[in-house]
Order: sequence, then C-alpha cells, then structure tokens
Amino acid sequence: MSYVIRAAPSPVNSTSVTQSSSMQVNALFLIPNLSELEVPRREFRRFSRRFLIHNVSYATSDVEHRTSPIHSPDVPLPALEAALKNERPLSSAFTRRDLFRYTGLLGAAAGITATLAACGGGPSSTSVVGGSASTGDLTTAIGYGNDQSFDPMQTASGFLMAAVNHVYEGLLENDPGTGETYAALAQAVPTDATASSWTMKIRDGATWHDGTPVTSDDVVFTFDRILDPQQNVLIRSFFSSWLQSVTKVDDQTVTLNFNYPFSAAAQRLSIAKIMPKHVFDGHWDEAKSGALVVGSGPYKLKSHTPKSNTAFEAYEAYNGPRPANFATMNWLSIVDTSSRIARVSGNNAGAQLADNIPVANVPTLTSGGRTVEGNPGMNLMYLLFDTTQAPFDDVRVRQAMFYAINTPKMIEIALGGKAAPATSYLYERNPDYARASTVYSYDPDKARSLLASAGVSGLDLTLLSTNVSWLADCLPTIKESWDAVGFNTTLEPQDTSAMVSKLNSGQKFQIAAGTSNPQAFGSDVDLLVRYTYSKGGLWTKTYAKWDDTPEAQKIYATMDEATRETDPAKRSTLVQSYLNQIAENAVYYPVLHQELLTAWDPKKIADVTPLPYPGVNLLQAKPA
Repeated sequence: MSYVIRAAPSPVNSTSVTQSSSMQVNALFLIPNLSELEVPRREFRRFSRRFLIHNVSYATSDVEHRTSPIHSPDVPLPALEAALKNERPLSSAFTRRDLFRYTGLLGAAAGITATLAACGGGPSSTSVVGGSASTGDLTTAIGYGNDQSFDPMQTASGFLMAAVNHVYEGLLENDPGTGETYAALAQAVPTDATASSWTMKIRDGATWHDGTPVTSDDVVFTFDRILDPQQNVLIRSFFSSWLQSVTKVDDQTVTLNFNYPFSAAAQRLSIAKIMPKHVFDGHWDEAKSGALVVGSGPYKLKSHTPKSNTAFEAYEAYNGPRPANFATMNWLSIVDTSSRIARVSGNNAGAQLADNIPVANVPTLTSGGRTVEGNPGMNLMYLLFDTTQAPFDDVRVRQAMFYAINTPKMIEIALGGKAAPATSYLYERNPDYARASTVYSYDPDKARSLLASAGVSGLDLTLLSTNVSWLADCLPTIKESWDAVGFNTTLEPQDTSAMVSKLNSGQKFQIAAGTSNPQAFGSDVDLLVRYTYSKGGLWTKTYAKWDDTPEAQKIYATMDEATRETDPAKRSTLVQSYLNQIAENAVYYPVLHQELLTAWDPKKIADVTPLPYPGVNLLQAKPA
C-alpha cells in the first residue's frame, strides 16, 4: 500500500481519501508548496501525525462519507471511519525540504498522475522518472514490449510473462536461480514422482487481490480451461499429454489425476497460474488486454499502459513464501537499446535495473558502477517457415536457408560473442543436450547445392521479423548471407505484437524470424520442445501449417513415447531421436542461442538473479 501526496500552490482547501470496499486506501494530502509524490505506507506513518488534514472524505461500500475540517495526529489505517483526534496544525516553519528530510524522500520524483481510485495510478509514460530503491520503490527498464496478452495462459511475451510471475501464483513455483521447486499456493511439494495422482491443499489464508479467499473452485476452473481442446490455450500442450483432470475434494483441496506418472509434473505446475473464477469466468478478453489482472501473488497491478509501462504495488495481505520487497515497482517497456541504456546509466539514472543489455554497452555501464551479469540458456533466434508457401514446402530449401547464414560473423559483429551457433534444438548446458545429427554450420556452397537440386534461384524473399533490439542487429547479416546465395531479400521488422497478430490470424508469409525462450516456463526437454512442437499447437498448426504431415506425426509419436518412458537410457535415446528429426525438418529451428545480460545499480538494489530468459524476476531482489 502507498499514498500519494499532492501539493497545492495556495492554502489547503480540501483533501480526499478514498477507500475501496477491500480496504485498500489511497490518500491525497494537499500541502502548500509541496510537489506531488508517492510514498509507501511505512513512510506515511512516520510523518502523518505532522500533517494538517482538511475536509477528509472517503467511501466504503460505494457510500461516500464526509467529515468537517480536522487535524489528524495519525490517520488510523485502514479504518478511516474511526474518529480522528484534533492536534495542533503543522507549523508554517515546517518547509518542503524539512518534509523530504523527515521522510527520507529527498529527491524523489514528482509526477504521479492519479490515485488508484481515480484511474489506476502510476505513471503513464516512459518519461516518468522512477523512485529510489532505497525507499522501497523500484523502476526497471525492460527491452521487450508490454502490449501482448496479459492472460497467463496465453502470453509468450518476455515482459508480460515476467509480470505474470509477480502477480499470479501456481500451486508450485520454481526458483529462477536454482530451478528448485517450492510450494506457492499449495501447502507442500508432492514427493512421489511415480504416483498416478496428487492431492494438494491450498495455502491457508491465501486471498485474491480483491480480498476474496482462494478456493479449490479456482484451481479446477484454471485447469479446466488449460485442458479444454476447444479453448486451446497456449500452455495446453504442456499439460494435455500427462494431466487427465483436476477435481475438487473440498473447498481447500484438489486432486490432480494423471494419465501416467510424469517425472516433471512438479516443475511443470509452475506454468499454470491459478486464476479466480469469480473474476475471469467469461472475461478472457479483459484478461488479455490487462483490463482485469487479479492474482494471489505478492504484487498487485497498479496500472498497465501498453507500449509504455506497467506498474505494481505490494499486496499487503499476501501470506505466501516470497512477499514483496518493494512498495511499488514501475516497469518501463523500452525496446530501443540506447533509450534503455540511458535509463540505467549515470548519476541521475531513472531506473535501478535494466535487462537485454547489449555487449557493446557493458564497459560503459561497469565503469559507471553498474553490475552487469548474464546467464546462458535457451534464449534463441529462430527461423519459422510457412510450409504451404512454395518453395518452403521443400525441406531442401528450408535447410539451405540455415546453411547460408554466416552465423559466426553475426555472433561476432551483432552480439559481441555472447551467443553460440545452434548445434541442437537445445542449448548446450541442458542435461538432455546432444549434438544433432544435422548441424547447420555456415556452408554457402551447400546452400547453393540444395537450392539447385530444388530448382530454386533468384527468388524474391521477405523476412518477417520482430524488432527486438538484438535481433534487429542480426538482420543485416542474414540479408547479406541470403542475397549471396541468390535471393533478393527484403527485411520487414515490426513490433512483436504486430508479427504475432499476423501469425495468429493464419496470414500467409514466407519466413519469419523472432526470439523465443520457453525456458521461462521450465527447463525440462519435454517442455522446451512441446512449446513449439505439439499436435494441434499454434506453432506447427497455425503458423507453420505443418501439423498434419507424416513427418510431424512421427515427431509427436516419438515425444509421447519418451514422456512415458521410465527407463532413463531408453528415454534418452528417444529424446535424441525426436531432436534429430526436428533438426532435419527445419520447420521451426534456432539459428543461435544467446546469453542475456542484466544490469543494475548495486548501491540501490541487491540480490538480483540474472535470468537465462527475457524479462526479470524480482521476487527475491530487495533494496540495497
């Protein structure tokens, strides 16, 4: 909870305090010669006894109440309806500077535009400077768009997946640093990996952000949607093969029924963010847009402005394992590299942390006192083909496009060496990694030979791509490489949301390039592959239009067999078989795996865990 203090240039006439039915309070105090700023609850309590408050009004249960002008020694919170005692007014000698010094907020930024009660609060522009982490407020600059789906079951956005992890919870969650699974909404992590069902109890006292208790009905509601083939949500493929159903035992207990024992079940459950039935039943459009965001996590959504910023505040009633360490967070969506770096650089930096840091900017940031660290992982640049569009229905042509790319040059020039050419669908640190039987090393002669055998030459080619900064840096090398083997290449970069909209609509294209990292969901090989290769899934059915081919069916069958296999050696053989098939067919395949870098100011924020996937996880970070 936080409060907004707003100044008036003239003597105070009125102040409004608005209280929702859920007892979340926002207070506006008009004080002469004081600029507007937002303060956390704990700071407010320290100086509220010194405020002169006039004409307090508040509302409960949609009924407005008013008092006569009074002085308050301390505002009783959260029950403002309690009688306020009179005390002497604030001394006129108590200046603006005194107030800042008293509260520890000297230099905090102005410009908070409104209270939650008025319009959702928080800055509406990336031009707003964030507060200091030392006061419990954090501003971070994220190099990805925030204008895709906010629906936890439908988003693949690096920004919004990260946001979801702070607002919603699964029954179980995975630590972003260690990968260890811990109990979140559930009371305990099941330990029997050979069981055909798990019975799980919801954490005592867990509530939604509107104050309503979390119940088993919400859990069943969530999984019913995930498993429904008609709704076909993005994360369905992560569950449909092994999870049969989720049933209610009592108001606080559910049973998960498996099709077969699944060794990765505990880790996988972190993907399924539980959503309140009373809020979202029939309101999925609002969930997608961010108009409705109600979770049980440590942070509440404060405001969401697509293509600008997303702001959060601590949920004070949260009683789970990882409570909020910041009173407020403002996440700026800044795709442009120079603008993002500027936000985290210098003595007057407006952000304490930024992700998606290019290697070229590391020396400047470190010399300026910033910590810059990375974490190698699955993060990939992919090529995706519309296999209904000739000549990309021919596997030889698809393979040629990979062989033609001068990937070593691209990594050196565009990525500063912080990437590795893909030698498998998996990144090399994954426990199931093995070099694929088909590896697309840079070989323009082989590319020309494959194109000639397919009868292809002089083709006009349009590469549809996202405008993620590091991918944009790679595009010139791709064009140069393809043109060198006989294509006439046109680059068509655009906002990620725009490209995704085209793909979701089934629009025809030739080749698409983008960034992806299913490791944000989990790291087991079954998950990483099923993210794109799953029967009836978006990538193979809607995008590539390849789902019904014999080659695809063979991959799906091998994957299902591997998932059910309990013998580790046999399972490993099956995994390598379907990974080899995926590499050979080259329908959706990585060009490279990149190491992502995160920068932060260690004087203001501590315990940061750099992620091997896009976005940030600040559930353990704290003010320095």
